[in-house]
Amino acid sequence: MVQYSRLLNVQARKVARYAVDVQERQFHASCAAASKVALSKFDQNVYLPYEKLQKNLEVVKKRLGRPLTLSEKVLYSHLDDPAKQDIERGVSYLRLRPDRVAMQDATAQMAMLQFISSGLKKVAVPSTIHCDHLIEAQIGGEKDLARAKDINAEVYKFLSTAGAKYGVGFWKPGSGIIHQIILENYAFPGLLMIGTDSHTPNGGGLGGLCIGVGGADAVDVMANIPWELKCPNVIGVNLTGKISGWTSPKDVILKVADILTVKGGTGAIVEYMGKGVDSISCTGMATICNMGAEIGATTSVFPFNKRMADYLASTGRSAIAAEAGKYQTSVLTADSGAKYDQVIEINLDKLEPHINGPFTPDLAHPISKLGANAKKNGYPMDIRVGLIGSCTNSSYEDMGRCASIAKNAMKHGLKSKIPFNVTPGSEQIRATIERDGIAKTFKEFGGTVLANACGPCIGQWDRKDVKKGEKNTIVTSYNRNFTGRNDANPATHCFVTSPELVTALSIAGTLNFNPLTDELTGTDGKKFKLDSPFGDELPQKGFDPGMDTYEAPPSDGSSVRVDVDPKSQRLQLLEPFDVWNGKDMSEMTVLIKVKGKCTTDHISAAGPWLKYRGHLDNISNNMFIGATNIENNEMNKIKNQVTGEWAGVPDVARFYKAKGIRWVAVGDENYGEGSSREHAALEPRHLGGRAIITKSFARIHETNLKKQGLLPLTFANPADYDKVQPHSKISILGLNNFAPGKQLDCEIKTDGKVDKIKLNHSFNEQQIEWFKAGSALNRMKQIAANK
Repeated sequence: MVQYSRLLNVQARKVARYAVDVQERQFHASCAAASKVALSKFDQNVYLPYEKLQKNLEVVKKRLGRPLTLSEKVLYSHLDDPAKQDIERGVSYLRLRPDRVAMQDATAQMAMLQFISSGLKKVAVPSTIHCDHLIEAQIGGEKDLARAKDINAEVYKFLSTAGAKYGVGFWKPGSGIIHQIILENYAFPGLLMIGTDSHTPNGGGLGGLCIGVGGADAVDVMANIPWELKCPNVIGVNLTGKISGWTSPKDVILKVADILTVKGGTGAIVEYMGKGVDSISCTGMATICNMGAEIGATTSVFPFNKRMADYLASTGRSAIAAEAGKYQTSVLTADSGAKYDQVIEINLDKLEPHINGPFTPDLAHPISKLGANAKKNGYPMDIRVGLIGSCTNSSYEDMGRCASIAKNAMKHGLKSKIPFNVTPGSEQIRATIERDGIAKTFKEFGGTVLANACGPCIGQWDRKDVKKGEKNTIVTSYNRNFTGRNDANPATHCFVTSPELVTALSIAGTLNFNPLTDELTGTDGKKFKLDSPFGDELPQKGFDPGMDTYEAPPSDGSSVRVDVDPKSQRLQLLEPFDVWNGKDMSEMTVLIKVKGKCTTDHISAAGPWLKYRGHLDNISNNMFIGATNIENNEMNKIKNQVTGEWAGVPDVARFYKAKGIRWVAVGDENYGEGSSREHAALEPRHLGGRAIITKSFARIHETNLKKQGLLPLTFANPADYDKVQPHSKISILGLNNFAPGKQLDCEIKTDGKVDKIKLNHSFNEQQIEWFKAGSALNRMKQIAANK
């Protein structure tokens, strides 16, 4: 075993010496002690920042001279320099000071490895690690958790000791899913938080701006460096009417996904407003914000109201609710007359329950049309598994409403026709539904209660009932349903919907069932219709916290050892990426030209690969294995342009790297949508990639590529995508004059013919410095060393 401190090179030691002054300061000024109401029960010495936010906002409003939306208020009040910051939607890069950082265990490994390599002594803002991604669903909660603790012991020890050494709170395996823990303990109205998971926007259900990022962005914030975000546009969703009956909060975001599609929210914050908002519970609002990631939105948010105050009180945070109430108009509500870039109208009285899929979360079917659409499109009608819970829909209210449906069916002698899996969102939810008999109802219904973890939602599912390649249908209350995501079977047709509809469809066992109109037959032979679901918004007896699963960092972690075994297959200390050589990139080989949808799941698969998230070289063996090669319509089979042989994508990339052959990858629209995983950027960089050229990018992935020193570029003319052939040579020219807003020249050489085209980029001056330095982390070290 090698103690990390022995591995710091001379440059890192200089960084560490410089960092002492920075890290000995109090948490940054946005948490200045004015209100003296603690940020959370775990952050008793850090206080709500409302007074400072209001002062910053006054500066910005005086400068802009116009009404502001809610999201603008929260975002601009966290500016590093509100007096001088350029503010133009869709144009400016904002430099921001988030209040906290949250990391899940799969992404925290790389984030902490990067933070360690920075040489800093302690994180500069409240930060937490949450163990939720590495627990595979096999048998049931207790046994699956015990198995995960055993096989992931090395990783959990690394995260625990790294957290202790650098001042990061550690939520142990079994504590629950990161987003539920944040909502229960850390989120508050007006919060600005970044999290290393794409569904971080869940915290918008409590009126915060919670934004998914890659690990390198988290490192910036933990290192007390202002965080950059392109000033978002603002999409307003005006809700009228009331949620009732079978319609649920999930149906709001399923409808919004139908309207905006998976890329319609890119570069924008979605802000909900209108009288209909008050008919939605706080956890229901969180559901809507959570799945906003599926439309590419930067984040989503609701205005502070009584439903949020009730939730804060129920989770032991009445003082936060009272303090937020003082700033409800000035900071936590949109100004009258505020302008939105787009406004969507949804009448909740007329909103029909929806089910979206398969293979994409924006293919919407009102429940009244599902059966007919399924038959028309040849979807497998019989449902094989029903799954409820996950970070999107595992609240007490969700569980209670589903239990009411199960009880209704069992009263007539019916149970779930299919395996029915339940994922509690947190230990608090698990303990409370156990105490209140809800878990017992699910078990009597034929359900299996899984561990408090992500499980099948992210592919952590040891599924046994179908063979790979077998066409089948599952219905879930999850947020994402890309090909092969849940069970690594590309033939699984996954539909996402509300937990209530999952429960009803599990009783019927078929897509051709509408609980609003169709009847079931009880064991007595009598026909009946399911009653509309109902359930308490919050537990009448209060929440049961369950087992204590939090590990606070010591006040002084300097003596804590953080060990990484050089022979480990799970963890690997990072080596700096090479610096740009100052020359144009000429005659680069096309590694792969991707056909169609290419999410971060396609670029860096999850499931069984999650165990390598802390080992860059090992996880790079999954690079692009899920992407479709346009040359042969196959996955993980490309031609080696040197040998002429066909092989897996990572194998060919390693061959090119060993030969010193630089390569590019070419993609289609909305490249990199989905998860925030920065491994989808780290792996191409590690295996010799220099540029990714596409028709368009998803926000988080584009930033992740920049952070790792790659060039994310887009065709100025999207039709130029067709000019690139798998055997083309690509040259990117004019890099010595690389500048914000200035196109780059590109030459595509194919069979002796040269096509000259233009490429666009969204780099600002600072990001261009990342590229020149080889990565953002390299640049951070350069700046610190010079000081």
